[in-house]
Amino acid sequence: MAKEYTCPMHPQILQPKPGACSICGMELDLKSLSIEEEDDGELKNLSRRFWVCLFLAIPILLLANFHWIGHYSPWIQLVLATPIVFWGAGPFFGKGWNPFKASHLNMFTLISLGIGSAYLYSLGKLILSFSTPEFFRRGVQTSLHFEVASVITVLVILGQLLEVKARRKTNLAIKKLLGLAPTTARIVLPDKSEKDIPLEEVKAGDVLRVRPGEKIPTDGIILEGNSTVDESMITGEPFPVSKNPQDKVTGATLNKSGSFLMKATRVGKETLLARIIHLVGEAQRSRAPVQRLADLVSSYFVPAVIFIAVLSFFVWGFAVPDAKVANGIIHFVAVLIIACPCALGLATPLAIMVGVGRGALAGILIKDAEGLETMAKVDTVVVDKTGTLTEGKPKLAKIIPLGNRTENDVLQIAASLEVASEHPLAHSILEAAKEKQISLLPIEHFESLRGKGVQGTLQEKKAAIGNQALFQDLKIDLSLALTKSQGLEEKTTFYVSSANELIGILAVTDPIKESSMEAIKMLHEDHIRVVMVTGDSKSTAQAVGKSLGIDEIEAEVLPEEKHKIIQRLQSEGHIVAMAGDGINDAPALAQANVGIAMGTGTDIAMESAKVTLVKGDLRGIASAKRLSQSTFRNIKQNLWFAFIYNALGVPIAAGVLDPFFGISLNPIFASVAMSLSSLSVVFNSLRLRKAKICPPSPKREVYREIA
Repeated sequence: MAKEYTCPMHPQILQPKPGACSICGMELDLKSLSIEEEDDGELKNLSRRFWVCLFLAIPILLLANFHWIGHYSPWIQLVLATPIVFWGAGPFFGKGWNPFKASHLNMFTLISLGIGSAYLYSLGKLILSFSTPEFFRRGVQTSLHFEVASVITVLVILGQLLEVKARRKTNLAIKKLLGLAPTTARIVLPDKSEKDIPLEEVKAGDVLRVRPGEKIPTDGIILEGNSTVDESMITGEPFPVSKNPQDKVTGATLNKSGSFLMKATRVGKETLLARIIHLVGEAQRSRAPVQRLADLVSSYFVPAVIFIAVLSFFVWGFAVPDAKVANGIIHFVAVLIIACPCALGLATPLAIMVGVGRGALAGILIKDAEGLETMAKVDTVVVDKTGTLTEGKPKLAKIIPLGNRTENDVLQIAASLEVASEHPLAHSILEAAKEKQISLLPIEHFESLRGKGVQGTLQEKKAAIGNQALFQDLKIDLSLALTKSQGLEEKTTFYVSSANELIGILAVTDPIKESSMEAIKMLHEDHIRVVMVTGDSKSTAQAVGKSLGIDEIEAEVLPEEKHKIIQRLQSEGHIVAMAGDGINDAPALAQANVGIAMGTGTDIAMESAKVTLVKGDLRGIASAKRLSQSTFRNIKQNLWFAFIYNALGVPIAAGVLDPFFGISLNPIFASVAMSLSSLSVVFNSLRLRKAKICPPSPKREVYREIA
């Protein structure tokens, strides 16, 4: 696949080969990482330039300060400084000049102006002194600044070298995920023989054997055997999960104890791991709204700095008493160097990259930086019941036949209707019929009524199964059924009819997830209001909501009405996150400020959401909010530091304190300060890798740092 390179600060810049960003001048990174070690030409080039320039700059610095070789010293400095400026700093001039053509001045514009000014001033002074020997002998030794141009070049290269090495660590999350994938799979051939094949040759439908201690090669379903699987690097959960026939398994997770046969269902780019890596990469390159502030400041900042630098040059070179051109040059260069806005530009994208990667390693997938930023402001979470608060694995708990019907009669009609339904509760009815070996009747004129139930024709008789709303539409009396269903409040009840006659009641139970109680507690600790929206009856919803301590319950809600509830909450001034897992949740997920898809749900829900919880665990919502808060607290720290640094550094470099305190800033120290400011932003962003977004809890006795 062809490689693409992009800029971490300006992801809209894409090109097929390495190079520099046409806006900010930073070296481009690979858009899609691979597990193989890439040929890091940037690091090698920077390292080579640094050591050569350092070797040449040390004698220049000594000659400039100690004048060991008399009047030959300036010429030796010129000889040594020229390769430093033209070869060592050469890339800076290219990166600084290109933005002039595109009207995008950047930090390299300032660096190249500073280095070039110091070198050209010294060169000009030296050439002039060649025709005035007397002046040369008396003054030129103290007014040349070859050491300034040389040492600034060395320090800027060193800063870039350290910054690139640190930036590489921001991709550590993707590198870890890429490292999870096995390279081979053991395929079971039609003749029952087995052999190892490269992972890329596995196709959907292939039968694979996974032995104890091996990584599961791809996503699939267990056909035969039992085991426990460590899914921690995908879900963030430290406990192995039991797996039995018909259970789903995820590629790259670790098979712990047993051997099993599996059928590959998703391979290559379709696997969960591949999709996670793709989502993380896209999110890391997305831009948060807060980045607009940094962009706006930077667009005015560089021209303003150039103006201040030029003003300082004229003031200290010509206007003040004892003005000297040499002093003007010193202040001009110091202002340009210390004001380089690289720290400002790096403040947001690096924190986003690290934060998104940290979330991925904890089973929290962020679709884009905007969703991550909005998550920090969420004060209300809307949750579905089935598959979100509950296990999503319903079981038929009770059958109540009415009239002269038997349980098997009711179950046969119900299962025959549900065979074509996509509702998650339909599976429980079909499983119950399968266990009792009840044959299904052929269905005609099937119709699914969203949020109500299904109906069709069985043996030339109209039949239906659904909730109260459906039977009100069908004008079938439910008074007897409502009496008979008392005591089933905690279960989801369905009514079954045939030939417009009520024939029975089905009660389906869907156990509440063990983690739901803890999740609601965590959300309340973060001052988040929880609203449950479900199509279930009010009695069932109230029973579940009361047991979990949910703040507000909206029951008997049709799928198309869920997004209206979110609109109402938004109109009341709330920032709303919606958590769901089904196709019918997609409109509500899209309407919410932040849609949160449970990773155990449907693909369409995941596509509609800004955040996906791979584990399908509501505790991930609280963790996602804490991750978002940590990330944007980090961004604010970075931006604040960058603003304060420039607000203080530029006036000092311009000489504002010189008349009062005798304090001025040498350009060399300005270069050191500039490099340190960028590195401080990088290392502050890297602290997010250790952010504790999943604190220990009574039900989670083992806490393991993922990043």
